[in-house]
Amino acid sequence: MDLTDIRTIREIERKFDFGFSKGLGQNFLLDSAVLDEIAEAAQITDGVLEIGPGFGVLTHRLSQSAQKVVSVEIDSRLIPVLNFTLADCDNVKIIEGDILKMDVRELIEREFGGKEISIAANLPYYITTPIITSLIEAKLPVRNIVVMVQKEVAERIASKPASKDYGAITVLCNYYTNPRIVCTVPADSFYPAPKVDSAVLCMEVLDKPSVFVNDEKMFFKVVKSAFLHRRKTLVNCLASDFGIEKNALASMLESLGIDALVRGERLGLSEFAKISDKLGDMR
Repeated sequence: MDLTDIRTIREIERKFDFGFSKGLGQNFLLDSAVLDEIAEAAQITDGVLEIGPGFGVLTHRLSQSAQKVVSVEIDSRLIPVLNFTLADCDNVKIIEGDILKMDVRELIEREFGGKEISIAANLPYYITTPIITSLIEAKLPVRNIVVMVQKEVAERIASKPASKDYGAITVLCNYYTNPRIVCTVPADSFYPAPKVDSAVLCMEVLDKPSVFVNDEKMFFKVVKSAFLHRRKTLVNCLASDFGIEKNALASMLESLGIDALVRGERLGLSEFAKISDKLGDMR
């Protein structure tokens, strides 16, 4: 069964009387070359946790490399479809549920014995950031996270300081991971075709955060403040959110070798780390 053949997909649609849900952002990949790119980027050894298997096209490819694949699918209508399309994959387990409502650490422990695994996903555009954020912040035993996302989101996560795409999600992902864009995927590689292009993003999970900070909560509070009002100077953002006099903040920044008139979008992670540590000392 060739799940990258549109005729096969349409036959499955008819067989199970399945209608694609716009609300769940269902756009299924049909490009076999991209499937290989995802599998290679995931550096699969033992296990893979897949989020949103759809009709099982990526699942089937992952099962050829992994000892075990556990796929979490939120749409109950797809469970019988997956049981059909993956009938010959005896190393695949399908779990119905919402990944955002699951204890993913417990799931990994139960299904993979707590071993370090890879995560692969073709994420609906509307829920990409919440899923990526929850997976990263959970500090799971995960080697890497390989996701298909909207091209703009991938560019934002992999962007550099001072670029138009650079933002709080960039800092978050670069703090915990080393992100890179593996390839771009045109809209016509999916069925149904979305309105925008996608990209495969690989985030290699770091053994330790890319910068040391005294207080992670303070660090991310500073980052959030800096990007909440992008056109404001950092001094104005921090003064409003931390209740510290602007002159004191300007002096603090200058003591760190940072321009008092700088905007958050121009700062790298090491500079945010210095600022958050200094603010922690001031409070």
